Amino acid sequence: MPRPPEALTLDRMSTPLGEGLLVTDADGCLRAFDWTTHETRLTTLLRRQNPPTDLVAGSAPAATRAALDAYFAGELSALDFITWRTGGTEFQRSVWSALCTIPAGETLTYKGLAERIGRPKAIRAVGLANGSNPVSIVVPCHRVIGADGTLTGYGGGLDRKHWLLSHEGAAFVDK
Repeated sequence: MPRPPEALTLDRMSTPLGEGLLVTDADGCLRAFDWTTHETRLTTLLRRQNPPTDLVAGSAPAATRAALDAYFAGELSALDFITWRTGGTEFQRSVWSALCTIPAGETLTYKGLAERIGRPKAIRAVGLANGSNPVSIVVPCHRVIGADGTLTGYGGGLDRKHWLLSHEGAAFVDK
């Protein structure tokens, strides 16, 4: 008999980069963060990476909202206190965990990320996993840049990636 859909809460919050979407589970774990301009992407990633889910409007835990507000206000370490959980494949989860080892203010190339997970030849697969990260900002996929130091794709748009890296004081080549 199929499992009933998991109920996830969808909340919205204002950020300096536009309205953010926060999806949390019954345990209060952040399951997704994206922008209202990318709501279709968010629901697609949730559907692909999790068992059946129902999104219901509600409030994310106050501590999660406060940590995101603190990050946007300049307290970069505030993201470290957000509990998150994802679906996805074992490979994707290994990439997302490795993303969390890149400190605020630093960047890493896709090749460097592939090496960090012990798969130095899996650069393209790492890029695909990076692009499938459902927990934007908290799992800092924006900290991965091209080999030449330039900004490369970001699900929330390159303008947001530029803002986030500048906010964190990271060095990158600005074209």
